[in-house]
Amino acid sequence: MATTVLLSALAVAPTAVDEGSAAAMMARIEGAQSPNRQGLDPLTLQQLMDRFHVPGVSVAVIRDFEIHWAKGYGVADVENGRRVDADSVFQAASISKPVTAMAVLRAVQDGRFSLDDDINTILKSWKLPASELTRRQAVTPRALMSHTSGLGDGFGFPGYHPFAARPTVVEILNGSKPSNVGAVLMEREPFTAVKYSGGGVTMMQLALMDALGKPFPEIMQSLVLGPIGMTHSAYEQPLSDQHDRHAARAHSGGGRAMDTKWHVYPELAAAGLWTTSTDLAKFAIEIQKAALGRSSRVLSPSTVREMLTPVGVGDYAVGLAITKKGEGWYFAHGGSNWGFQCDLLAHRLKGYGVVIMTNSDSGRPVINAIEDRVAAAYGWDSLDKPVLR
Repeated sequence: MATTVLLSALAVAPTAVDEGSAAAMMARIEGAQSPNRQGLDPLTLQQLMDRFHVPGVSVAVIRDFEIHWAKGYGVADVENGRRVDADSVFQAASISKPVTAMAVLRAVQDGRFSLDDDINTILKSWKLPASELTRRQAVTPRALMSHTSGLGDGFGFPGYHPFAARPTVVEILNGSKPSNVGAVLMEREPFTAVKYSGGGVTMMQLALMDALGKPFPEIMQSLVLGPIGMTHSAYEQPLSDQHDRHAARAHSGGGRAMDTKWHVYPELAAAGLWTTSTDLAKFAIEIQKAALGRSSRVLSPSTVREMLTPVGVGDYAVGLAITKKGEGWYFAHGGSNWGFQCDLLAHRLKGYGVVIMTNSDSGRPVINAIEDRVAAAYGWDSLDKPVLR
């Protein structure tokens, strides 16, 4: 069985290790790449971070349905030099959406509503305005969580300065002050095309609250975060002083501190999760195991497959994008909040994957490079795999 290794950025790898050990794999990923295909291969991970002005990175690698290793690199906050470690929390940004999707599916599994119910039969405190576009096909939870609802907002949330007025969920949906985004409006019939809709997921946030009669953070803690053991995660906006001690700072694309440590996201379901790479890896592993009938802490095998099967328009299932890379099928989701970039990528069947979180607007090239290095080091979807045992 793989050994979970949680190391800080200051950890020193042993001088003699097995080829497939966590320390050996970390060294391969952190060093210049061989063979050198040019591009970014000649750079070490630290040089990559310097090149793209990314102060801090947190990585968790999944192998054989377990966390093989997790490690922090660089600094969480350039103002005080605090290092990234295994407990450093980052904004998950849009990776909040698939975690929310798991709670939606748990509510479905518990009989609270159906994935294919008209959303207006679930909502109590607000209703989606009637439209000719919904006459033949209603907007449903399935449509909202797969970005096929026909909503035309297309956002994306900029967040709010911690001292700024923040809107309620209803004010966000209506686009009324102090919301800083437009109203959620129908643009086409449901299930005719994919258009990414943060507003649609925010509508689902309100529907969950109305259906279960509880605050959204409490719903997420009881249905998903607690059962999976995501002990360093919370839909908490703004962060309490206690949790802020472990929070990474948002940084500009130049790696500089901005006018406040982080923005606040009342759009909790779509963008409000604070978490670690390790906790998101636990989330991915739970999906992998549940799909194979090896776990049911949140969802049954039949229910979790809704997260892994595209709805029929585009590449989104309920909450997750399904993508083919090489010869393998993966579930994935990225995230981009003010000063944070992150990604989750995991194999649908084989029990491996990676989560990468950064605290810079320019984190995407580093994320892409790390994903490529992990895939190469572990021989993802290759018949010529490295010796891992």
